[in-house]
Amino acid sequence: MPKAPDRIEIPAAWYGETLAQTPEAWTWRLSDSDIAELVGAAKAFIDSGDALSGITREAFSLPRLGPRLRRLAHELKSGLGFALLTGFPSEEHSRELNATVFCGLGAHLGHARSQNAAGHILGHVKDLGADAQDVNARIYQTSARQTFHTDSSDVVGLLCLREAKEGGESLLVSTITIYNEMMARRPDLAALLFELVATDRRGEVPPGELPYFLIPVLNWHDGALTGIYQRQYIESAQRFEGAPRLSERYIEALDLFDALANDPALHLKMRLAPGDMQFVYNHTNLHDRTGFTDWPEPEQRRHLLRLWLSLPDDRTLPPVFAERYGSVEVGNRGGILVEGTRLVAPLSP
Repeated sequence: MPKAPDRIEIPAAWYGETLAQTPEAWTWRLSDSDIAELVGAAKAFIDSGDALSGITREAFSLPRLGPRLRRLAHELKSGLGFALLTGFPSEEHSRELNATVFCGLGAHLGHARSQNAAGHILGHVKDLGADAQDVNARIYQTSARQTFHTDSSDVVGLLCLREAKEGGESLLVSTITIYNEMMARRPDLAALLFELVATDRRGEVPPGELPYFLIPVLNWHDGALTGIYQRQYIESAQRFEGAPRLSERYIEALDLFDALANDPALHLKMRLAPGDMQFVYNHTNLHDRTGFTDWPEPEQRRHLLRLWLSLPDDRTLPPVFAERYGSVEVGNRGGILVEGTRLVAPLSP
C-alpha cells in the first residue's frame, strides 16, 4: 500500500499565525451586485413555492456570482481549504430569505447532505440546553467548548445569524500541518493514526450497521492525505463491548494530535459576524468553537445555520470512508442516513 511522504507541501499545509496576518488570503467580500443577485434569486425561489430541501443550482440562478463560486469551490478543494464570505446583510432579511440565500449559494458549491437522522439538510447551531456530557448529545446544541473535529461531509458551511454575548469564536487548523509536525517530532505516533479506530455513531445507526464505525484518523489515498476525526466520539465508542480497545500509545498519538491542533501557532481564530458565511473543507482541515456566554434575551441568542455539502469533481476517498459517508461516490457522499430518512430544511431548530 502506498505510504504518505514524510512531509506534504501543498497550500492546505498552512499555519494559523501566518494566515492571521493576511486575512485577504481567505476572505471573499460580497459586492452590492452580488448581494442584489442573491436576494433576487432567493425571492424568486420563495415565490416558486418549491421546498427548500430540493433547491438546485438551476433553480437559484446566479449568472454573475456563479463563476466566482466555482472558483471558491476550487479553493476549498485545492487551496487553503476554507474561506470566509463577508458582507451579506442578514439582519435586514427574514429567516426564510437568509436560509434560502445560504442553501442556494451552497447549491452552487455542491449537493446538500442530511446532518442527522431526521434528514435535516439545514442545520441550526444553537444552545438548546443539551447536556454536553451525554454520550448521545450534540455539542453544537450546547454552549460548551467543542474540540477540533471534522464533520461527515466534504464541506461544512456556516451562516452566522447572531453572535454570542461573549466567546463562540471559530477555530480552524490544517490536518496536513498537524501531520507534518507529528512526522517531524514523533513519526512513530503519526504512523499509528493510519490504523483503524472505533468512532461512535452517537445513536444514528444505519440499518445493519454497528453503533460505531472503524476508520483511521489519517488516510493516504490516491496521492492525498485525508483526515476524519472526533476525539470525543473515539473515546465514547469505548463503551461498546466489541469496539477495539485504545492502547496507551494510541492515546499518546491522539494527545499529540490534539496538542498540535490547540497550538496557537498552528490554528486560526476568527469571529463570525451576522451575515458571514464560512466554508471549510473537512478533508484537509479541522474546526472547533470556543465556549460562549449567550444573551439573556431569547431573540438575541447565538444562532448559526449549517450546511453539509458533497462536492462534484472532488478527490477520491478510500473505500473505508463508506463506513461513515455511506458511499464514496464523488458528489453523492456524506451525511447521516438512517432508515426512513426524508430530506427537509427546517427554518427553526
